[in-house]
Amino acid sequence: MSKFNKDNLNPDNIHFIPLGGSEQFGVNFNLYAYKDQFLAIDCGIGFADHRYPGIDIMLPDPQYIADQREKLVGLIITHAHEDHIGAVPHLWPRLQCPIYCTEFTAKILRRKFDEYPNCKNAQIHVVKAGESVDIGVYKAHFIPVAHSIPDTASIVLETDVGKVIHSGDWNLDPTPVIGARTEEKNFKPHKGAMAYVGDSTNSNVEGRSVSEKEVEAGLAEVFKGCKKRIAITIFSSNIGRIRSIAKAAAANDRSVALVGRSLHNMAGAAIKCGYLNDVADFISDEDLSYLPEENQVLIVTGSQGEGRAALAKIARGEHRDIRLSKGDTVIFSSRAIPGNEAEINHVKNNLVASGVRIIATDNTEHCIHVSGHPRRDEVAEMYQWVKPKTVIPVHGERMQLEAQADLARSCQIENVIVPNNGSIICLGPDKPEIIDHVETGLIAVDARRLVRADHHSIVARRKMQYSGVIHVSLVVNDRGDLIADPEMTTDGILDLENADDIRFEENMFAEIED
Repeated sequence: MSKFNKDNLNPDNIHFIPLGGSEQFGVNFNLYAYKDQFLAIDCGIGFADHRYPGIDIMLPDPQYIADQREKLVGLIITHAHEDHIGAVPHLWPRLQCPIYCTEFTAKILRRKFDEYPNCKNAQIHVVKAGESVDIGVYKAHFIPVAHSIPDTASIVLETDVGKVIHSGDWNLDPTPVIGARTEEKNFKPHKGAMAYVGDSTNSNVEGRSVSEKEVEAGLAEVFKGCKKRIAITIFSSNIGRIRSIAKAAAANDRSVALVGRSLHNMAGAAIKCGYLNDVADFISDEDLSYLPEENQVLIVTGSQGEGRAALAKIARGEHRDIRLSKGDTVIFSSRAIPGNEAEINHVKNNLVASGVRIIATDNTEHCIHVSGHPRRDEVAEMYQWVKPKTVIPVHGERMQLEAQADLARSCQIENVIVPNNGSIICLGPDKPEIIDHVETGLIAVDARRLVRADHHSIVARRKMQYSGVIHVSLVVNDRGDLIADPEMTTDGILDLENADDIRFEENMFAEIED
């Protein structure tokens, strides 16, 4: 790919440039450009797969905008899910721009920044849902929407040549247990927008989303059939689900404990914002031993099979405080992110081997999980509300993006453009179209080190994963002379005990001896 000349952007057009999240779930990172000023929306993480041995977390590559950060007027975070906020502490030192978000999102971000000294000077501006703020040449309207986490906002970017609606994550839950409903009256003033850049997660799913209220009722029924201890795993940022679990537990005379650091952080921020004031206090890990097992519910991290999360450690029998045994129940109140199925099944197999009962969405008649994203009928209704001239599907793999594109065409949307990561899309006033591409990619979090996803160390690990490795040990004196026979180990290649498997070249160590 040829390198795009960033000076070629027509300043009189609004451009949209997704640097992540338009070919995969996660790593959402989007740029808007107008009048030589850039505005970023969301900056999230993604999960690594088998192609990145030893790596758990991936980030979007910000190089394109980091090279011209003096033009970056701000970063808006739509909500506090990790795929929208998780990369900010890692990448903000390269962006150095003001951050705009709602109150709950700001609390989560500040907790993250406490662990990253390089972010201590970051400016976080709190914007209330329903309010607007001027950011450079943009006026950003924060529109409250329903989602599985509090204070979620869709963003309407208003300029002197038109408006762009960036939906973020949303659905049309008629009875959200936490936060606001998504309402037509809040979008109606922006009808006829230049473009709608929208969530594609469930665009290939017919119908409408089920309300989180139904999960509360479903879990209460499931809990009735459990005799001993219950452990339930969720996305730690799903505050609505935490509330549903607490309500279902109370209906069954059970107390709730949180197991996992991220759960404590999320719930703590929610409590400070007043979102969990109508549920009983959570019990501490230490107090669990004083409660009968039939009165316990543990909310644990690790719904995606992450090896270092609480549930995986419990399944391996390695958790410091928690042990599950025969007769206990583990409930997966979540969906599997594509690519994580093998890791999730590994955790389930370990649990089943210990006599633990598994309940998931595919083996119960009760509603134990709903998505926070809109299905096809909801997306079509949003089109009716805002009547956009152009639709840009984002937030999903190619299958989901194309599904929303097909839906938009069936709804008679004038222009439909499916992006790749790095696409430069002119939204208007000129003809809406992809005009070029910029180089982009992924960054791997290797401990606290950030490296490109194609870094030689990761490539070497991948080769060793499939090809094995040979280690040769030499014992030499201070002059460099060999004083013992070399020893060779071959991990993952062959069996040294079977001499017929090995062919040594004659005098292969002669050069060392010389």
